[in-house]
Amino acid sequence: MKIDFLIPSTLIRKSREYTRKLWVRVVIMGFLAILSLGLTQLIEGFVPDELATSLTGSAADRLLSIIANAMLAVTTFSLTVMVSVYRASSTQWTPRVHRLIIQDRTTQNTLAVFIGAYVYALIAIIMRELGIYVDERAFVLFIMTVIVLAVIVIYLIRWTLHLQSFGSLIDTTRQIEEVTRRQFTDRLENPCLGARALTDGVPDDAEVIRAEQSGYVQLIYPEALNRVAENHGVELYLTRNVGSFVFINEPLLSLVRVGEPVDEEHTDATLERGIRDSINIGDLRTYDQDPRFGLIVMGEVASKALSPGVNDPGTAIDVISRIGRILTNYKDEIAQDRDEKLDNIYVAPLDPADLIQDAFGALARDGSSVVEVQQTLQATLAGLMQHPDDGLRDAAAKAAEIHLERALSEISFEPDRDRLMRSAARRVRDAVAEKLERRDAPHDGVEMER
Repeated sequence: MKIDFLIPSTLIRKSREYTRKLWVRVVIMGFLAILSLGLTQLIEGFVPDELATSLTGSAADRLLSIIANAMLAVTTFSLTVMVSVYRASSTQWTPRVHRLIIQDRTTQNTLAVFIGAYVYALIAIIMRELGIYVDERAFVLFIMTVIVLAVIVIYLIRWTLHLQSFGSLIDTTRQIEEVTRRQFTDRLENPCLGARALTDGVPDDAEVIRAEQSGYVQLIYPEALNRVAENHGVELYLTRNVGSFVFINEPLLSLVRVGEPVDEEHTDATLERGIRDSINIGDLRTYDQDPRFGLIVMGEVASKALSPGVNDPGTAIDVISRIGRILTNYKDEIAQDRDEKLDNIYVAPLDPADLIQDAFGALARDGSSVVEVQQTLQATLAGLMQHPDDGLRDAAAKAAEIHLERALSEISFEPDRDRLMRSAARRVRDAVAEKLERRDAPHDGVEMER
């Protein structure tokens, strides 16, 4: 039986997912520690006797003892700091940022180096006690231990510098912005995940594949899906995009049979298995392939800052500016000229109205009475209204009208209302003013009754 979804591009994507896990980096550093000790045995045979016997085993023993004792304490301290930062960030900003901080590369690399050095010292001490490293020829072991110490010092310095901002608001929002911008850029450089744009709906004769469990569509392996579709003679229509929540037995995607399978080993059973293996469904939404989730998390940080317990409009203003920078990179996925590499699957393009709502909806509502926040929001939306894409311009204009109208209904102080109106684009200001005039104007029936 063929396993169509195990292709190089999919394996590379899966390997990237695993490299972001802490335990994988720890295992790699532990393996390198064991490998370095093995290399010392090989190199020792090529070292001249005069040099090999210039140092005794006691010199290496002292260094190994220092590493073993220090790394246990430093690793425990680092884990404590890491857990404290995770809990504080979840409480202060938003629980959704916790998963992003967990994947912080500096933290993971530092912990992996500390644990790897501890493993190196323990195994070296055991080998010394077993007599594998003799006292008379300890030069290579000593030099290797000095190298390990140098690596430890470098990562200690990096870790100390990193702790100065680790978990702070500025560092957290910057991390969210960077990962959101990266996912946003990747999506727009590879429109519709490299597939055809799903714009005309699903054909009437399409068959439905239903979800076997409830959860978020966390990740799609488009190359694997396309290979499965090619080998089974079908076209796949992904009606659920990455980030969508699907209930059990709800439609997950649709397929249309356009040909015959390449051989008799490709059956309906292998087709369904290949589809399910190429789509990850889980209980949590992730940042991978989902720029909308990053925008939502940034909006949540701003909303939390606007809560009465925090009362930090400056953070909301900073987040609005960051979101504006991200959205300026938007490009219409349908309009881009490209040759689809994956012509057997269809994926819905990003909707600029959804992006605007995800980014600004919550913070605009929660900060509707804060003039400074609303001024920054209107200025940002006015900037997006100058974007070359028609869809984003229209979405920004509609959102600006809605948020301006809501803010004016919350703000009663006339000078603040005037400031807010002046900060809005002329098109938005005129449209909202016309709505308010129509709303306040008495109806003819009321006038006649009076």
